Amino acid sequence: MPNLNANLDKNLDKNTPIILIDGSGYLFRAFFALPPLTSPSGHPTGAILGFLNMLKRLITDHPTKKLAVIFDAKGKTFRHDMYDDYKANRASMPDDLAVQIAPLHNIIKLLGIPIIIEPKVEADDVLASISSYFANKNNNILVATSDKDLAQIVSDKINLVDTMKDKILDIKGVKEKFGVECDQIIDYLSLIGDTSDNIPGVPKVGPKTAVKWLSEYKNLDNLIKNADQIKGKVGENLRNNLDQLKLSQQLVTINYDVNIDKDINSYE
Repeated sequence: MPNLNANLDKNLDKNTPIILIDGSGYLFRAFFALPPLTSPSGHPTGAILGFLNMLKRLITDHPTKKLAVIFDAKGKTFRHDMYDDYKANRASMPDDLAVQIAPLHNIIKLLGIPIIIEPKVEADDVLASISSYFANKNNNILVATSDKDLAQIVSDKINLVDTMKDKILDIKGVKEKFGVECDQIIDYLSLIGDTSDNIPGVPKVGPKTAVKWLSEYKNLDNLIKNADQIKGKVGENLRNNLDQLKLSQQLVTINYDVNIDKDINSYE
């Protein structure tokens, strides 16, 4: 479990449902969903408006929920230490988006919602660490995100919500969406890779093949043990990329053990 500050949950009733917001995901979705809006002085505002609209919808739908927003920290993470080319193909943040971050943070704080940012890890890792901590204390957690990587943390206590699609992803929903169980999501993502994060996966293996293999072999370890049984070019690709596949598995696995030394009720 994460080494959380004792104050993190001092004011939380054990049965209070908690919403954790993927702030970085919200920010980028808002920026690309709206036209390049500006204030009368010419300052870009589109991402701010879009973010606050999604936040308002979340608060309207869940008015009694405890809220916190988690953003990615600047700089590289422990995954870059594993793989130099992690996210290497991503473009720099657009200037019109970068200048909206500080004002947005100020607005969120003025709304009384805590912001949590931890160095050397990603927002996903922080979201998972806090979610698992409170789930183990018998709280229900709703993680507001559209990030498929977070499907691996879904459980009977942790669900995902996509406010733009008005859809909650629970254990059954993960199986319906991806074709695999929650505890197979890591292996599924390892096989298909992720071009946005520059995670290699296995060449020419897409979701259908990954689902087929995991349906038959259940997990990546069993698949690797039986790699010689996979026929054709795709089997050859699998056998030629076993080392890379294990790296991909490490990269897509979310870290539940982030040390979060913040008071979620008063952090600024």
